[in-house]
This record gives sequence, structure tokens and C-alpha cells, in this order.
Amino acid sequence: MLRVEMLSTGDEVLHGQIVDTNSAWLANYLFEQGLPMTSRETVGDSLEALVAVLEERSHIADVLIVNGGLGPTTDDLSALAAAKACGVELVENAGWIETMQAFFNERGRPMAESNRKQAQIPANAELLDNPVGTACGFSVKLNRCQIFFTPGVPSEFKVMVEQQIVPRLHKQFPALEAPLCLRLTTFGRGESDLATELDTLELPEGVVMGYRSSSPIIELKVTGPRSQEVAMHKAFERVREVAGESTIFEGLGSLPDRLAERLLAQDLRLAVSESFTGGLLNWRLQSAGVPLVNGELLPQGGEASPEKSLECLLARAQNLAETTGAQLALAIGALSGDQLSLALHTPSGTSGLTIRYTATRHGLALRQETMAMVAMDMLRRYLNGWEPVADYPWLDRVAKV
Repeated sequence: MLRVEMLSTGDEVLHGQIVDTNSAWLANYLFEQGLPMTSRETVGDSLEALVAVLEERSHIADVLIVNGGLGPTTDDLSALAAAKACGVELVENAGWIETMQAFFNERGRPMAESNRKQAQIPANAELLDNPVGTACGFSVKLNRCQIFFTPGVPSEFKVMVEQQIVPRLHKQFPALEAPLCLRLTTFGRGESDLATELDTLELPEGVVMGYRSSSPIIELKVTGPRSQEVAMHKAFERVREVAGESTIFEGLGSLPDRLAERLLAQDLRLAVSESFTGGLLNWRLQSAGVPLVNGELLPQGGEASPEKSLECLLARAQNLAETTGAQLALAIGALSGDQLSLALHTPSGTSGLTIRYTATRHGLALRQETMAMVAMDMLRRYLNGWEPVADYPWLDRVAKV
């Protein structure tokens, strides 16, 4: 099996001062390309440490993708480390100097002398083009390993991986095939609850059942070789059966995306009233292209008593639909004590629930995200022809209409 690894560089990554989004993106992209990542590591801005890890991984990995350290400053050490590990000198690539000069000329800016450092690559390296930035990439062969060096800027890194690195790997390893991954995303049931029913699922050889929990949603995946496609689809039917009404969508995407598709297809418009979620629901829906009409964002506090809050929120949702001309209206109330109400108005009537929110171990952002998901799930259920208010085992429901 091909061993593909990643090495992220930089003190800011090592010490958690920035989030390493590049590694997450690369792992997913390589998986989809049939080049699943075996491991990844992070090293700081130390020349000695960089040389040591390059030498170590070159005896173990078949492919190593090094990210970062190709900038013009003194702490950008990847090219020098590569040269030292390979036992060669750095040489200035005249072609890349011309490319950088053109880059700055097009923008009406002078090229700083420090940028010349970005054209210095190991003497034995193959240059990798960067059409969107000033840091060229390069590739060297060290022991058993083909090592690719890439810039840390995400937009430059992704283009280089897609246009320069993966095509080379497919050419070098033509037999590699992307695995088949059947997936669905759920909301409303816990991971352990789902696993209790799915861990006994009989799977074909080489096929695995996977779970990805990203609160408040859980993704279920059946992954394996394409030669097992028929058997995998058969197993996936059981996954669908277990997930049941908690399945919010299949494949890739998001619940707001799916809601947008369905509302647009049915020429339905939605109004939103929010308090506790602070505009998060509107932002999620608007970003996905959901057809929204004028809504409202109300401050937290000043809500009716818990006993009256649901009644008031039902009336608010209905009034919002009437005043905006929307067929549908979602409303999320304020937190009153430890209780919170949500309501959905539709042409068929107005539904709602009040929950007791005692999950104080969760931060505000996660609680807001969860309540926005409950609201969107009510809308999804209505569009499916189901009762809008579901029974969420992990929520303490105190009232329902």
C-alpha cells in the first residue's frame, strides 16, 4: 500500500496560533483521489529539526507533502532544509525570477530584493508552478520518498496540489483508484445510539463502517474498494434503515443547501425570527441561497415566562408569515430561565416546542448551532410531510404543540 504523508511546518502551526486547515483539506482531497493519507506531522521553524524529519520520513514514506516555509523571510527554511537533506546547494531559478517580476509588474508594485529567496531551490529539484502566488513549489527524490514542497497560503497550496502534485502521482501510480464512500448525515440521535445498531452490520471484505461526529451532526460512512460496490450498496440500505428520519441528507453538502433546493423548487419563501441564536440561523440559510423574506433579530431577554413563551412564539411566527407574505416562518425565542422555545408556521398550521436546556457544559456557540439545527430540522420534516416536531432523546422537551 502506498504510504502518503504530510508535514506541516511553522512555529505558528506547531504552537496552535493558527488553525491548520490545509492538513484537513489535503486529507479529504487525497482520499477522494485514491491516495489516502497515512499520517501527518508538524515541525517548527528549526533548520535542524526540519532536516532531521525529512531524512527520517524519506526512509518510511513513499510520498511526503511538505507545507509551508517557502516565503521570503528568514524563518522560511523549507528549501534550505531540503537542500541540506539531499546534500546539494540551493540554486536560483532564473525562470522563476522572471515569473515573480511579471507578477509584481502586473500589480504595479516593485519586487523586493527579499523575494529572490523564493526562487532558490535545491539543485536537484523539479520546480512546481504556482499560478496564484510568488512562492514556487518544488519536488525532490530522497531515498525511497518523493517529496513535494508547497506554500502555506491555502489558496496557493490547493492549486498546487490539484494542478501539480496529484496529476504527477496519478501518472506515477496509475493503478490507484479512489475508494467508494457511501455517506449520510444525521441529526437528532447520539453516536452511541446509532453504533449500537450498526456495529453488528456484516460488511464485505475490505469495507469499513465509519462515524464522524461534528456536534450537533453525525456522519455515517461505508467505505471500501469499488470492486465491492454492489455489496456496499446492500449494506448501506441497512444504514439508511437505522438512521431513519434522523437522516438530514445523503452524500456531500449541508442541510441549508438541501433546504434551499427544495424551497426554490416549490416556490416557497421563508421568514425568520431569532433571539437566542443571534442571527446564526438567518446567516446559515442566506449563505445557502434559501429564499428568505424580511425577518427580525430580537435581543436576548425580555421574553415571557417559560409557561407563556411558547404561546407567544407561535403567535410571533404566524404574524411574521402574515406580515411578510411568506408561506413559512421559523422563530427561535430567547432563553427564559433554562427553557427555550421554537416555532414553525406553515400553511397547514403552526407547530412548536419548548425544551429545558441544561447542557451547561456546552459553550454558547455550540448551543446556538444546535438550536439553529433544530429549527432547520423542523422545516425539513415539514417538507417531508412529517410532523415538524421530532422527539430528540438528548433534549429535555417540556412542551409541544
